[in-house]
Amino acid sequence: MAFSEIIFIAVGLSADAFSVSIGNGMGMLKSGVGKALIIAVAFGGFQTLMPLAGYFASLTFTGYIAAYDHVVALALLAFIGGRMIAEGVKSAREIPDKRAPRSLSVSSLLLQAIATSIDALIVGVGFSAVGLPLPELAKAVILIGSTTFALCFAGVYAGKRFGALLGPRAEIIGGLILIAIGVKIFVEDMFL
Repeated sequence: MAFSEIIFIAVGLSADAFSVSIGNGMGMLKSGVGKALIIAVAFGGFQTLMPLAGYFASLTFTGYIAAYDHVVALALLAFIGGRMIAEGVKSAREIPDKRAPRSLSVSSLLLQAIATSIDALIVGVGFSAVGLPLPELAKAVILIGSTTFALCFAGVYAGKRFGALLGPRAEIIGGLILIAIGVKIFVEDMFL
């Protein structure tokens, strides 16, 4: 898998966490460096661990899908991307919440980090299905985690200024990127 593909996957996977970070930045009373770091570590950490979990869990059944790996990768990435696009469109239609600013609890942050990293678990299964070697897997998960960390850190601050404009668009763009990569994998395996 090319480095550029992994970058696109990293950006695509981090889009939903970025969107949530923007929302967190918009809603928090104080969103200084410390809180931005905590949010970024939570999201980046789960986005690093979940592809690993998916990769190693799928090793038990990869032999059954080896002949269909390109179809599996396309289906998984299209599903994740489609879900992200649908959520982005839905978010774009909603009226912004007018509640008072809030603080973010640890349990709420952990639930957000888990919810936004489930797609990374599925991508880990896809990595296994296409036979990504362990050294490339290590590079991929580090890149995914660090990209998510950086975007979420910036997202908290962006939320204070531009959250209403960027949130849904970031998720839609991330979904389109994942679908495009799935189509590319499918085409390369079928026709090249």
